[in-house]
Amino acid sequence: MLEADRLVIYAASENEMNKILAEEADEHLRAAYGEMLRGSLDHPEDWGWYALWLIVRKDGVCIGNLSFKGAPEEGVVELGYGISEEYRGYGYATEAVETILAWAFDQPGVTSVAAETEAGNAASRRVLEKCGFLPAGEGKEGPRFVRDSDSYGGFDDFGDDLDPYI
Repeated sequence: MLEADRLVIYAASENEMNKILAEEADEHLRAAYGEMLRGSLDHPEDWGWYALWLIVRKDGVCIGNLSFKGAPEEGVVELGYGISEEYRGYGYATEAVETILAWAFDQPGVTSVAAETEAGNAASRRVLEKCGFLPAGEGKEGPRFVRDSDSYGGFDDFGDDLDPYI
């Protein structure tokens, strides 16, 4: 379990992922969550790299999730994240990404974290920029951004000027 200023972030259990999967109406997300669950069950020793991580405010409200797309390959992991619409614009995504970056770079062998956004998703791109990601061309899902471990200095690296409303 990871703790940030306003959030608790943790890898969902098998039961939690099954419940989320059963309740998901969006076919694309349901397929992705099913893939995460299968990966987690196939690689229990690497649960955190395959599981859906829940983003929960400290008042207990689940406001979104994030995930990696599997264990590191040649030192690189790919991150995806989403905040429920009614909680966007309050800095939760930035706080969650910062927190999971600290965890990822603390894992053996991780040298880079990558993320892709949809071309028109300026808010997501801004979150990545605030968290020190740099443009790295095009990926399968849109513009690709990368943050290297050698440019990561921990939470202090982000400074005090984070806009709390991104």
